[in-house]
Amino acid sequence: MRIALGLEYDGTSYNGWQRQRTGTGVQQRVEEALSRVADETIEVVCAGRTDTGVHASGQVVHFDTRSERSSRGWLLGANSNLPDDISVIWARPVADSFHARFSATARSYRYAILNRLERSALYRHRAWWVHEPLDAERMHNAAQALSGEHDFSAYRAAGCQASTPIREITSIAVARDNDWISLDVTANAFLQHMVRNIAGTLVAIGRGDEAEDWAAAVLAGQDRKAGGSAAPPHGLTLVKVDYPAEFDLPPNPDSKLR
Repeated sequence: MRIALGLEYDGTSYNGWQRQRTGTGVQQRVEEALSRVADETIEVVCAGRTDTGVHASGQVVHFDTRSERSSRGWLLGANSNLPDDISVIWARPVADSFHARFSATARSYRYAILNRLERSALYRHRAWWVHEPLDAERMHNAAQALSGEHDFSAYRAAGCQASTPIREITSIAVARDNDWISLDVTANAFLQHMVRNIAGTLVAIGRGDEAEDWAAAVLAGQDRKAGGSAAPPHGLTLVKVDYPAEFDLPPNPDSKLR
């Protein structure tokens, strides 16, 4: 039997999603909890690996098991064995053809920026505090050059192991809500640190340090060293993973950070 789960987690205390030889990944805690519920060893596959300090409100995983539990049983059983910073938000059986990673058609991330003079005690692990004034409209306009299918070599981590730098961004937007600026990006897939590198480049443009067309110039140059510094990980959240309707997964949860 194959089961799919929706997860949310605060990545502050974890060395990313993946199970680690040293340190603790979110995957380890999820597998430990599910193994207790199933009374057998469980291994999970996720839709997208998140880095150290990165959060999720819409992560999706699947696992195979011989144990029979109701959807409610998987949800409540897992959550009773998980730490407070990881939670199962839905569970349901799926067809054997479902694969959390390979069945996904799109992934959406949100990068949150707190743009005010005062630092925040409440959101210090959930948003990048930038005290200099930022022009969100300028950032949005610059970001539109990244929409579509491109070689994103200039926006990938130096150690990225993806076989190709070609990705397709289907939607990218920057918007301000009082002191908050959000960068929302949807793509078929992402390279390592891709959203954080985009955010860092756009913040440099929003500050006025670079011209509005700099994001496009960085993209065309295909040189990571020519772009902006990577934004810190704690502002980033995986908010949604899209799948074909045939799998009938629950609707996306609320993706707001606050």
